[in-house]
Amino acid sequence: MKIVEAFYEHLCQKQRFSQNTVMSYLRDIKKYIEFLDNIGMKIEDTSQATIITYIINMQKSGKSNSTIARAIVSLKVFYEFLKDRNIVDIGKIEIDPPKLERTPPQILTKDEVEKLLSCPREDDIKGIRDKAMLELLYATGIRVSELIGLNLSDINLEHGYIICRNKKRDRIIPIGSYAIEAVEKYLNYSRPYLARNKEQEALFLNFNGARMTRQGFWKIVKFYANVAGINKEITPHILRHSFATHLIENGADVRAVQQMLGHADISTTQRYLQVANVKLKEVYQKAHPRA
Repeated sequence: MKIVEAFYEHLCQKQRFSQNTVMSYLRDIKKYIEFLDNIGMKIEDTSQATIITYIINMQKSGKSNSTIARAIVSLKVFYEFLKDRNIVDIGKIEIDPPKLERTPPQILTKDEVEKLLSCPREDDIKGIRDKAMLELLYATGIRVSELIGLNLSDINLEHGYIICRNKKRDRIIPIGSYAIEAVEKYLNYSRPYLARNKEQEALFLNFNGARMTRQGFWKIVKFYANVAGINKEITPHILRHSFATHLIENGADVRAVQQMLGHADISTTQRYLQVANVKLKEVYQKAHPRA
């Protein structure tokens, strides 16, 4: 697996790749190498035909178009790296990714959100922290990586906003009274207990006093979804989808939602219009006497 380690170092040196992207590429390439091991082939002996065979194998095993499309991108980056290292001599990989169907994102209803947010106990260290994280995620629609990446200096409770920082541009996102109250309580009661190092800048901490991880927060969301009895395949990202859809349902301007979400292309934000329009149609059909 030395080649994977070298590939990881190569990706980390590329400033345009986020850590999430790097880890996604690595997962894809590890699966590809596992496939090569199963058929008894070395990387240096692979060709365009090998890659095509792998993609066909993914299709036969029922992988989604989005998974296959991502794998193709990962393989193109990987083979560029291999060619630069003179490990393979394959020309540009000419494989078009499958067309992706733009299905409406899955969301929680407003009642389900209320159930989820009411689950954390507000009389212990963990519950107060978890409540603050869930409230802030739903209040702002930020990505999980952005939530756990927040520092103390990125939040202004007095004026009701957070600063979400990334490499391309920072964005200021307003937060409502529920999130302000939850975060304020966390800062007053939970964080002082969790922060073993007074120099720690991270806003949300785990019980080791370190910055909360994606995996740690994923477990938190799954736990409270079970407690709330929400029978959906729930991930932290579903709160981002719910935030955007609920705003648009209540009349928010799509471009304003785009700015808060940090979407470069408005067509990405317009996916949430599909969900809102479906709901409006259902309301119309139930309420209109001649529907």
